[in-house]
Amino acid sequence: MAYPGYGAPAGYPQMPQMQDPLYQYFAAVAGQDGQISADELQRCLTQSGVAGSYKPFSMETCRLMINMLDRDYSGSMGFNEFKELWQAINGWKTTFMNYDRDRSGTMEGHELQQAITSFGYNLSPQALGIIMKRYSINGRIAFDDFVSCCVKLRGLSDQFQRRDTTRTGKAMFQYDDFIQVSMSM
Repeated sequence: MAYPGYGAPAGYPQMPQMQDPLYQYFAAVAGQDGQISADELQRCLTQSGVAGSYKPFSMETCRLMINMLDRDYSGSMGFNEFKELWQAINGWKTTFMNYDRDRSGTMEGHELQQAITSFGYNLSPQALGIIMKRYSINGRIAFDDFVSCCVKLRGLSDQFQRRDTTRTGKAMFQYDDFIQVSMSM
């Protein structure tokens, strides 16, 4: 089998990731380093049509998506992280479509609450109110903002769970740790 960067003589099998249909979307925008940045991710997701009839993802949402999976803090993502993100986006899209019951292309507060609950989150009415204020325009949340919300909920919940070692719903954060966690989202 060929090693990355060394090529392979004719007749050798391709790298398994190159056989993945998603790899074409990824490779079309990835640089020589095999990584994609937020602007490359935005271009890739737009070209792939993963957002469907919804508007393309904003640069801020793309930054959030990279940060969610950026385990080495490089500010970019490789193909495996891209595959993980692709699955997450498709899951969020399915959930969005399932709970946008009036098919308006946006979610109202009660639809958002049901969608968030379907992910297993148990948020207070106050927390849901803050989410609505942060992500809605005229009481409606578009798909791009829904994805941003999902990314932040997932990332913040993951960070909280790492620190809630006794699984009591309580975690200790030093101030600098709190800033790092919240600013990386």
